[in-house]
Amino acid sequence: MTCYDRRDLGLLLLRLGTGGVLAAHGAQKLFGWFGGGGIEGTGQFMESIGYVPGRASAMAAGLAEAGGGTLLALGLATPAAGAAAAGAMVGASAVHAPNGFFNQEGGFEYAASLGLTAAGLAVIGPGRLSLDHALGHAVNRGWMLPAAFAVTAAATVVTVGARSRRLRKAKEGEQETLFEE
Repeated sequence: MTCYDRRDLGLLLLRLGTGGVLAAHGAQKLFGWFGGGGIEGTGQFMESIGYVPGRASAMAAGLAEAGGGTLLALGLATPAAGAAAAGAMVGASAVHAPNGFFNQEGGFEYAASLGLTAAGLAVIGPGRLSLDHALGHAVNRGWMLPAAFAVTAAATVVTVGARSRRLRKAKEGEQETLFEE
């Protein structure tokens, strides 16, 4: 009989909690579950906040959250799962950053917490109570961590950068009111 230590139990709890929350958020975007907008509603929202095309952005965010969250919860392909979820949370943080840090003011606190936890799980690994461990870490090799974060970082920089440019360009076209009536 294998004896698991506190570290493995702690990692399991972190994976289940973080992965479950991320998967639920992704399901809102993809399927409209839990009061979400589904692909159509989320796509319209994504367009309104500068992620264009909206439908493709909704699909990418939903897959990163639902897929990354589910894989994190299972402890499967942990480097890719954590990196994908972290990248999605960077995109969410960019939306909330103008509102400051704290969530009650609409800030990025919540998205940053989920993203950092997902990234931390990718780095530390899933522990022994995971599918990665059961499968001999076939999809959790040492080289996969930097590769997953490099791909995610590149995609995130391109996506968030394009959104920032679109928002800046749109703001340049607006004219401020000079006089009150």
